[in-house]
Amino acid sequence: MSSHISNERPQPDKVLADIADYVLNYEIKNELAWKTAQYCLLDTLGCGLEALTYPACNKLLGPIVKGTVVPNGAKVPGTQFQLDPIQAAFNIGAIIRWLDFNDTWLAAEWGHPSDNLGGILATADWLSRTNIAEGKQPLKMSQVLEAMIMAHEIQGVLALENSFNKVGLDHVILVKVASTAVVGKLIGLNRDELINAVSLAFVDGQSLRTYRHAPNTGSRKSWAAGDATSRAVRLALIAKTGEMGYPSVLSAPVWGFYDVSFKGNEFKFQRDYGSYVMENVLFKISFPAEFHSQTAVELAMTFHGKLKELGKTSDDIKKITIRTHEAAIRIIDKKGPLNNPADRDHCIQYMVAVPLIFGRLTAADYEDNVASDERIDILRDKIECVENEQFTADYHDPEKRSIANAMTIELNDGTVLDEIVVEYPIGHKRRRDEGIPELIKKFKVNLARKFPEKQQRQILDIALEYDRLADLSVNEFVDLFVI
Repeated sequence: MSSHISNERPQPDKVLADIADYVLNYEIKNELAWKTAQYCLLDTLGCGLEALTYPACNKLLGPIVKGTVVPNGAKVPGTQFQLDPIQAAFNIGAIIRWLDFNDTWLAAEWGHPSDNLGGILATADWLSRTNIAEGKQPLKMSQVLEAMIMAHEIQGVLALENSFNKVGLDHVILVKVASTAVVGKLIGLNRDELINAVSLAFVDGQSLRTYRHAPNTGSRKSWAAGDATSRAVRLALIAKTGEMGYPSVLSAPVWGFYDVSFKGNEFKFQRDYGSYVMENVLFKISFPAEFHSQTAVELAMTFHGKLKELGKTSDDIKKITIRTHEAAIRIIDKKGPLNNPADRDHCIQYMVAVPLIFGRLTAADYEDNVASDERIDILRDKIECVENEQFTADYHDPEKRSIANAMTIELNDGTVLDEIVVEYPIGHKRRRDEGIPELIKKFKVNLARKFPEKQQRQILDIALEYDRLADLSVNEFVDLFVI
């Protein structure tokens, strides 16, 4: 005896409705969230400017068809491109993520919430220029900051208790979902249309993490978020036409996301949406290194100084032991050959060896000319990582969210340098007073890579003054970054 299949269209999954209601109705009142978003905007664009100095990144930029210019289109900071918002979102998203130097969120799922700026800024700039052409008011940068806070929150809250990496999916699925929601608000979707748009993001094909892991680690990890945020713009625009959505895209038996892609498990939530993620986001300030290694690199820099004081070098090291957290071991504890920069910036042994040898770690240190120094691989073989259960517990503790590493070095002559522990990297909320001045220095260095002094001053005069920045038209802000 067979049972019929119900064809009654269900109410939207609560996850979809909650995202739509948050984006449309939540009022951000926390001053810390707004101010952090300002610094996040500057840091994120600065990372993009540095990426523009790399030919491997530049080759992916520009219009799909060479020579295409879109009237009233979105401009790509640091370039002369003016593109449709979908391709502009890809361009901006790609440069933001290329060097693995923008912000980070660590939980059950990892990710980089400022990846969403690609879709946000491209859409807001395009809308502003179009509005002006039609005699309407452009959007303000305060709307960009609001969208950033909300995108951070959606991506980060979904990541707190739900591990997509454990089912083989890349975290950029959360970029696509978050960008779709906030871009949908920017283009004026109503509640039903916004739910439809977010459902389209979940029903979409999702990226596999294989390009982040041995033996397939490769440069797609540098443009995957650009791809995700641009796809979000496309889906939001499709929903704007009145195209239908799929209300039980998550929960539908057999065919829904939970059954197909999440081993039958529903999403779990630790907290409601607010502004928690932006307030607690982790900035990569000192080193362009995968975030689970940030404190380890800081330790390596400290030990480099101690070795110099002793008249020793990395050649005098017999063994290095790193006590770390489970996520670091799972992602970046890597032996064997490293085939490209994308491989190297996800290997804790490499990211520790370079500063121990040279006293630095820059994006250029992942390139072949540096990696060919045989001392790096010799030192990598001497580094052992072991999990510390307390570090793992503190990593997941919502009141701590530490990213701890501890390092001990034994020398060939039998000397053992005392272990040093660093629990919180300089980009952590607990080190904001120390970190923000360094973040601003990083931004200034990145501005100097692309712009003459006069243009740098024009950008800084506005970007560092919150009230002036928030009240500025989006198109005027983006024009500051055109070469």
